[in-house]
Amino acid sequence: MDHLQSERIEIVPFYLDEKKRAYEISPAQLYSNTPSDFDFKLAQSSKSLSNQKFKEALRATDIVFPTMHGPYGEDGGIQRALERSNIPYVGSSSTACNLIFDKFDSNKFIREHGFFAPASAVLKIYHKDHKQIIDRFFKEHKIKRAVVKPANGGSSIGVFSVTTPQEALAKAELLFSKRMDTRVVIEPFAQGIEFTAIILQNKFGLPVCVLPTEIETDYTENQIFDFRKKYLPTRQVTWHCPPRFSNDVIERIQVQAEQLFQLFGMADFARFDGWVMDSGDIWFSDFNPISGMEQNSFLFQQASRIGMSHSDVLRYIVRNACHRQGIEFPSFKFLVSSFPKKNVHVLFGGNNAERQVSLMSGTNAWLKLRQSKKYDPKPFFLDLDNKTVYSLPYALALSHTAEEMSENCRSAQAGEKRLHNLVEKVKLRLALKKEEVSEPFFLPKKYTLTDFIKQAPFVFIGLHGGMGESGTIQAMLESARKPFNGSGADTSAICIDKQKTTLQIEKYNIKNVSVIPELAVQSATLAKLSNTKNEKKLQLLWNETCVTLKTRSLIAKPADDGCSAGVAHLYSAQDLATYARLITSKATQIPSNTFKNQVQEIELPSETPKTILLQQYIATDSLRVKANRLKYTRRSGWLEITVGLLNGNALNPSITIAEGEVLSVEEKFQGGTGVNLTPPPVSVLPPELLLKIKAASTEISKKLNLKGYGRIDAFANCKTGELKIIEVNTLPALTPSTVLFHQALSEPKPIYPVELLEMIIQSSNY
Repeated sequence: MDHLQSERIEIVPFYLDEKKRAYEISPAQLYSNTPSDFDFKLAQSSKSLSNQKFKEALRATDIVFPTMHGPYGEDGGIQRALERSNIPYVGSSSTACNLIFDKFDSNKFIREHGFFAPASAVLKIYHKDHKQIIDRFFKEHKIKRAVVKPANGGSSIGVFSVTTPQEALAKAELLFSKRMDTRVVIEPFAQGIEFTAIILQNKFGLPVCVLPTEIETDYTENQIFDFRKKYLPTRQVTWHCPPRFSNDVIERIQVQAEQLFQLFGMADFARFDGWVMDSGDIWFSDFNPISGMEQNSFLFQQASRIGMSHSDVLRYIVRNACHRQGIEFPSFKFLVSSFPKKNVHVLFGGNNAERQVSLMSGTNAWLKLRQSKKYDPKPFFLDLDNKTVYSLPYALALSHTAEEMSENCRSAQAGEKRLHNLVEKVKLRLALKKEEVSEPFFLPKKYTLTDFIKQAPFVFIGLHGGMGESGTIQAMLESARKPFNGSGADTSAICIDKQKTTLQIEKYNIKNVSVIPELAVQSATLAKLSNTKNEKKLQLLWNETCVTLKTRSLIAKPADDGCSAGVAHLYSAQDLATYARLITSKATQIPSNTFKNQVQEIELPSETPKTILLQQYIATDSLRVKANRLKYTRRSGWLEITVGLLNGNALNPSITIAEGEVLSVEEKFQGGTGVNLTPPPVSVLPPELLLKIKAASTEISKKLNLKGYGRIDAFANCKTGELKIIEVNTLPALTPSTVLFHQALSEPKPIYPVELLEMIIQSSNY
């Protein structure tokens, strides 16, 4: 919607719930974190459509663009329904989708047509021969490691790596018990290098494979390239586009991908996942008729390498789909703004635990502001040394992680000749016109941070944690008299330090506002006590802290880093010893399940924090969204909330729901994870309490002198409206799914993301 919508294209969003009931939804709901954010209130917030009304609404559009993944979206279900009603749509036919969606049948099909695919076996849910099939498969093919996955499903959900027949049987039975499918496929784990390739169909109906992406990750501990690795920036996986394969291998991938696209009878676009095997064979293991379309997903990343923006590639796909079906598509050749725009330099990256959040946040702000009629944004990357800044070409701004972006900037010149030759071949075969390639590649320009500030007309700070929120960069900008977003250096220096924030808020003595009881401990002290020789002293510290803070367990967090780094729930002195060892040992993360109920990894600060805060653990009420219903169980009367602030005033708060006991970085900032209820349902927080919470939050914002925007994380008492402040953020994340956008959209007059970003810039008088 962000990149297709324009003066000449209107997007009308439709949503199908889990029972395939259709709704016409507001565009605002597309900015939600997950469907659970609004499923429970669809009846009140959206227009329900009968089957007939749904058909009529679809017919009223020029063309339908299905973007659903998995069953019904990619298996031919929705396509078949559209075909029966003679409604034109983007993408492959129901026949093609049905053929490629079943992983067992599709691999059997490509083998029969001379393409490489390893042997595989299939289990059927009600058959009693699962053990015999698995044992025979392992024995016949001398399997040492296998993959177990649903026959029909997406490419990353419910996929397991196993090493024994017993483990394979257990995972298959688990998939059957969860009704993820009625058929389960077992295949050898591929020995080779993983890749993914986007195929676009040109206006002549010919498929063209763009530049494949190589996926570098560690498979030694039975890992797979799963949903979280695919869609969340993480150091556990690296993307290389173009891949490090020889040009001959790249060409073989491209040719075979195009042949398979044609063989399956596909249309418009697709994404194929595969392996360059150690044997030299190329195996296409998964076929996706609808590629993921997050802001730096493979579709956009690969298209950007040949000079296409998000808008360029989406228009190309829809234009060719329209051409194929005799539908007129508008021309964009002469759509040039006649209004001069102000330059905005968006800075993101840096070297701290929240650099990946910064990457998502800065990239999103840059992409959204490209739609502004007032501002012209340019992306800039603060390198991992916190001293060097690079101006970014469009393609490199879509790097998957800060580490990749750093490497891509430094190696751009060395790979320019090879990239140019690969790109020109693809552009020629796609028959691209000049106006269809708006973002040609250029070499990143290198600046010192000081020189970057000197030449920047306005700096939109997309940094998080570290120098981005500590007041360091704000002080540099103030000294250079350069306008920037957010609060000044003094306020930032207070809010980055959670202990200082607590002391300030206590001084204000605001009605209905308190702080969480805490104790500050030096990291060096904890490190010494975590030694096995000091077990008794550590136990004594634990006991005394719990008595003083009136709690049975503790929240541990760095006093002076971002809002997600190093935050853990500890249950014992042994947990505290483990935490102390990890946070002082230069470890990059706390592995999942290190502590009780710790579902996800916990990112750690890049430098050992001087001070650790040990806080009282606040137990919260149970609030879950299940089967499109809100289930609320009152326990303590407390709920965790986030309150966005805009120009000193509080927006409608969000109730945040964690998968574990502490909100992970993913749940806070990554689409598809975490649930945010915005605004809080009346049944949970009545209007009079909501007003009380907003008034208290506004007063905190004014007392702290927050400028432009901010965010308060707190526990709210759903009986009294009292707030216990967790922290205050002077540069809230602006990732596509962060709650600041949700809250702005829930205002009486909705503020859409581009307008919100413009308001943030305007608040600095730029």
